[in-house]
Amino acid sequence: MRGKLFFGSLLLLASVPSLVLADRPVTITFLHNNDLHAHIEPVTIARKKYGGYARIATLIKQYRASDPNPVFLNAGDVFQGTLYFNVYEGLADLSILNYMGVQAMAVGNHEFDRGPLPLATFGKNATFPLISSNINLDAEPSLKDLVKKSTVIDVAGEKLGIVGATTDSLLTIAVTGPTVTLNPLLNSIQKEVDALTSKGISKIVLLSHCGMEEDLALAKQLRNVDLIIGGHSHTPLGTPDLPGWPKARGPFPTIAKDATGRDVPVFQTWEWGKVLGRFKVDFDEKGQIVRLYDNAPIVVDESIAEDPTVRSMVEALRRPIAELQDKAVGETKSEILRSGKDSTAAQLIADAMLLATEKQGVVAAFTNGGGVRSGIDAGVITYGEVISVTPFSNTLVILDITGEQLLAALKHGVTEGGTLLPSVGTSYRRGSGGVSEVVIAGKPIDPKATYNICFNSFTAGGGDGHEVLKGIAKRTDTGIVDIEAMIEFIKAKSPLDLKPENRVKG
Repeated sequence: MRGKLFFGSLLLLASVPSLVLADRPVTITFLHNNDLHAHIEPVTIARKKYGGYARIATLIKQYRASDPNPVFLNAGDVFQGTLYFNVYEGLADLSILNYMGVQAMAVGNHEFDRGPLPLATFGKNATFPLISSNINLDAEPSLKDLVKKSTVIDVAGEKLGIVGATTDSLLTIAVTGPTVTLNPLLNSIQKEVDALTSKGISKIVLLSHCGMEEDLALAKQLRNVDLIIGGHSHTPLGTPDLPGWPKARGPFPTIAKDATGRDVPVFQTWEWGKVLGRFKVDFDEKGQIVRLYDNAPIVVDESIAEDPTVRSMVEALRRPIAELQDKAVGETKSEILRSGKDSTAAQLIADAMLLATEKQGVVAAFTNGGGVRSGIDAGVITYGEVISVTPFSNTLVILDITGEQLLAALKHGVTEGGTLLPSVGTSYRRGSGGVSEVVIAGKPIDPKATYNICFNSFTAGGGDGHEVLKGIAKRTDTGIVDIEAMIEFIKAKSPLDLKPENRVKG
């Protein structure tokens, strides 16, 4: 067992000798990001631009030149989120990630959004390993030999072990198909860590796409993991108070105790490349962290010059989609908000679903909270912005569902995850035990009545664990894609001026 580490002033002192000796002390600079979601170009927040692969590439080059022994890692979800993914299925991102020299990437849930084959193509062309210790791909030949449980990086003659992990909700929130299964998360990680330590590798990173809360919980149960670099929950840690930015949800890093009482720092860099994670670690000759410093998320803003090579790559990749991406579809007087139960972006999606299916007898529509991926600034609305709000190309599915079944689905959403957000005229109150005060199309729900309700194909097919919806026998897939419904709604209602309507109370 290795010694307990104290992070009080970012100077960590080892108190118990390691059983596995490293050759010599080494300093490693970690550079990392997560949840890029095909945001190759910068995004606008409060009329300022953040992120963009060309600026990230500049920072990577800068820190590779200035910092000792840099290691660049990605914690998953490169796929899905903009037209770049819809057109290139991850290969546009990959060409730039290869150029930037990513050294390992955890497999995220969105890497399966179009099934295993696009991920297999991505993996075959990647110059870096894809890693996940808990995904079982024995029955999926396209990925079986491409996704590894871990990788080992040589850093100044020292071995650094990187163990991958993917959210254990993968099978309910992604389109994995029947050939992809999961092994128990905690056991899978610890087994791979033990395999590395048995080979004399004493410096180990968990590269996790499990989410901040899960990472903190895992840290408490694991042994011999020195630090965790995570993703999936889009958690801002240590981020500055900038206009339009969410408040940081903790320090960078946030510290957890492992199974032996040792401090383990946990890092995450919010989303879309708007910040780049950077920190330095001094390991001693026994492979223990003795110092952690220069730790801060770097804001990727317009003060950072664009790497000319990446800028040229982006310009070339953008040409086939530029006309469509920049095409105006309408305008909005007010900002369309992504987050929260009063998300006006969710209202927009659900109302568009309802409008597109009303002629087929639909009285209400529900979108899933996790399907709302972006907001829209006030002003002209472009096709590219609309697709960033709902990028999954789900079709609209009409279910003949009883009030009792709908109540069960709503309860699942608020107690188990996959909250269902309703269209205009429909509302409910949520609590720890379920839902109440449910109103459908302006009238209290009747458990014995049957309703025509529109859902997207993800939730209607059981996504987010909605087994009740999956089990509804009488259904009609309209073939209408959600993005098409949104565009028609915006055209019909423009200029929009959406206000939060408190459709989900409590």
